[in-house]
Amino acid sequence: MQKVKIPRTVDPAKAAQKRLDYDGVIQPSLFKRLAETTAGVKRDAEVSLSFEIDEQRLTVISGKANVEVDLECQRCNEIFAHECEVQFTYTPVRSDESEVDAPEEYDLVDRNEYGEVDLIQLVEDEFILGLPQVAMHDEADCSVNSDNLVFGELPKEVEEDKPNPFDVLKSLKR
Repeated sequence: MQKVKIPRTVDPAKAAQKRLDYDGVIQPSLFKRLAETTAGVKRDAEVSLSFEIDEQRLTVISGKANVEVDLECQRCNEIFAHECEVQFTYTPVRSDESEVDAPEEYDLVDRNEYGEVDLIQLVEDEFILGLPQVAMHDEADCSVNSDNLVFGELPKEVEEDKPNPFDVLKSLKR
């Protein structure tokens, strides 16, 4: 199956009525915020999106995506490749509906002034949220050993002759 470019924006209501499915790619040049957050985006993002209407008559956008990015290891400061895979389920916010009425399993997404959802931004947001908080190699792949993370000598703990607080209980036991 040939991969096609995912459209930038789509009307979610119309797409859900037609039960559209998109299976395609998004070019790395469109992920400006992701490129700023990481050391670089290595390849096209593979994206699958499905639009449908659920039992509550809500428009649902569900999908999964993956991309490979370069991250800087916080232990050794070397660049390593990281596969970022995300899954998501959204429902567009309707103007006549409050945000608290939406089910918990759906994240909310805003529409633009034309009633459309920006799919590129939606997928990019998911990738940014899917990045690790602290980027590090596996310990086996990292050039810095975790034993070398301590600098200097640790002071030896001074053992003081402190009275045992439970000695009072021994006297009560007699």
